[in-house]
Amino acid sequence: MNIIEAMRLRSSVRTYKSEPLGETELQKLREAIASTYSPFGGDVSIRLGRFDLEGRQRPGTYGSISGASDYLLMAFGEGRVSALSAGFRMEQAVLAATMLGLGTCWLAGTFNGRDFDRGQVWPEGERLRIVSPVGYAADRRRIIERVFRKAAGSDGRKAFSQLFFTDRFRESLPIDSIFAEPLGMLRIAPSSANSQPWRVLVHGDEVSFYTRIDRTLSVLDCGIGICHFDACERFSGHGGEYFRSASPIPAPHGWTYLVSYRRK
Repeated sequence: MNIIEAMRLRSSVRTYKSEPLGETELQKLREAIASTYSPFGGDVSIRLGRFDLEGRQRPGTYGSISGASDYLLMAFGEGRVSALSAGFRMEQAVLAATMLGLGTCWLAGTFNGRDFDRGQVWPEGERLRIVSPVGYAADRRRIIERVFRKAAGSDGRKAFSQLFFTDRFRESLPIDSIFAEPLGMLRIAPSSANSQPWRVLVHGDEVSFYTRIDRTLSVLDCGIGICHFDACERFSGHGGEYFRSASPIPAPHGWTYLVSYRRK
């Protein structure tokens, strides 16, 4: 499985076989976590945690997850840069798990932080904010999983023309744009409540990313989406650089400029 196939295949899995990961999978995940990177900087830490499903330290996920004993744990610092890098790096670990045939599910609010933080010491300024089960998907979904998917809008996404623009946001981006494929991968990235809190403006060989104003989770979600964009660019043999424009094109009401990319 290549990275494009992994991005297309990845979906949120909430029901798992009650079977801990084998040492081979754990080692590959550790290596994948160690190799995650971000072009934006920021303070981010990602770890693996394991819980005894039969003991007292069962992970609390308010019924949203069943059967998973292994979890990805992510802490990050304050500010937009750390949130952007957190999404960018954690999604790399998620996609690595997908390529190993494992299921995952981003959790931001539906988990008991005290359960997952027990015994963890994070770098100064960072705190645990995101977890994801990682394991072998069960053969059948529970009813509550179908309810969660429906509530999150997991099976529906905005059209390409509603997300990507040109000509100072006056026109939808043509589907034959040179950035159509990487933006298509961004479009299918996971986001909280499937909100897709990103808008993109393409001008020449530059792509500018915008997000909802003053929402930390929206910035993190944009990091996830930009991870998909970046992975597709790299897979297709393109290189580029990220930068902050000193005079970005103003965004529509409710949106704010985040970062830009220039293909080399």
